[in-house]
Amino acid sequence: MPKLVEYADAGPAVRAVYDAIMAARGTTEVNNFWKALAVDPPGLKRTWESLSQVMAPGVLSPVMKEMLYLAASMTSGCAYCTASHAAAARAKGMTDAEYGELLAIVGMAAETNRLAEALRVPVDPQFE
Repeated sequence: MPKLVEYADAGPAVRAVYDAIMAARGTTEVNNFWKALAVDPPGLKRTWESLSQVMAPGVLSPVMKEMLYLAASMTSGCAYCTASHAAAARAKGMTDAEYGELLAIVGMAAETNRLAEALRVPVDPQFE
C-alpha cells in the first residue's frame, strides 16, 4: 500500500497543489491518487499541471474528455482511474445509456484489437 500524504502532514509545495486541486474541483478533499503522488512533490505538481491542461476546456466537451479518459483507463486496466473517471463522467452528464455504449465499444475494440494483433493483419494502404 502506498504512503498517502494527508494535507495536515504536507509541506508547502504539496499543500499548494492540494489547494489548486480542491479549488478546481470545488471540494474540500483530495483524492488518494494525488495523496500517493505527493511523496514526490515535483512529480505531483507536474502531473496536476499536465492533467489540468489536457482536461481544460477545448474543442471536446468536458463529458467527452472524461469518457475518453474512462475508456483509456478501462483499456489500461487501472481500477482506480476507471472508478474515478466514471464518477467524473457521470458528474459531467454521462448517462447510463452512454456508459453502456462506451462499455460495448471498449469491449469490442479490445476483442478486435487482439484478433488483428494475433493475426498480424497488415494495414490497408488506404488507412496509411
